[in-house]
Amino acid sequence: MENKSHALAAGAFVLGLVAVLVALVLWFTRDDTVRNTYELSTRDAVSGLQPQAAVRYRGIAVGKVTSIDFDPEHKGNVRVRMAIDERVPLTKSTFATLSYQGVTGLAFIALDDKGESQEPLAPDEDDPPRIPLKPSVLAQLQDRGEAILGQVEEVSRRANALLNDQNQQRIAQALESIAQVAASANEVTRAFDHTLKNRIDPALAAIPPLAQSVRGTAQDFARAAQTLNTSLTRLNAQGGPLERLGSGTAALQQTLESINATTLPRLNRAADDTSLAARRVGRMADAIADSPQSLIYGNGVAAPGPGEAGFVAPAPRQP
Repeated sequence: MENKSHALAAGAFVLGLVAVLVALVLWFTRDDTVRNTYELSTRDAVSGLQPQAAVRYRGIAVGKVTSIDFDPEHKGNVRVRMAIDERVPLTKSTFATLSYQGVTGLAFIALDDKGESQEPLAPDEDDPPRIPLKPSVLAQLQDRGEAILGQVEEVSRRANALLNDQNQQRIAQALESIAQVAASANEVTRAFDHTLKNRIDPALAAIPPLAQSVRGTAQDFARAAQTLNTSLTRLNAQGGPLERLGSGTAALQQTLESINATTLPRLNRAADDTSLAARRVGRMADAIADSPQSLIYGNGVAAPGPGEAGFVAPAPRQP
């Protein structure tokens, strides 16, 4: 009886201990995060994606995959349901891609948003909103693989056509022509080097003395120009030759104006008086020539003219 009581006590202790352990595990593993349900629907393969796979928003773990099955609304599509934290700022421009973790090959859902829309994506547990799933880089490569292989095949075919026997012969001829052109270019280069050493280099050597001579001539011109500038400055200076010449010209002009105003009229009057005196002297000389005795006896009485008493008409001349 006593053994049974010990066994019951031990069993009760063990059961209590197990209950405590379960309670501690539940306590430490409890998750109070509020999550909303969202869906993905795609025709692409979701290889490597498993329930409980991580959902990341720009690299931050924000939820997990709850289920993967076929989409009843779109035949042939795969529907993926996710539980995402309500704190995640999902908008109507948010999209998802299927990514893989390193070398393990485990897939997860990567969410991103380009900011094209600011309208929040409202959750609905009865009809979860759907986030578009864009193809990943691997899916894009798979989709374009056939086109890439076709282009590679076309390039290979063209390369084979380009490298046929006839074209190879042409390429060899072209390479030979290129070699000949290179040899000709080497000859031209050697001729140019010869010309450079024998003609151009001496000419270049003669340039410095010529430049020195030109520099000396330029300096002479500069000194002459400076001298001319100094002379012009002196001529144009206040009280200089040009100013004195201008003053003399003005004085000469005033003198000429004075001569024209006073002296010339006097000279003209003197010339008139002289002319009058000369005419008188001439008449007097004529009178003396006609009657020289007038110098002794004077002019006498003038002969009576016609109509005066004692007038005698001259006798007519014989023919």
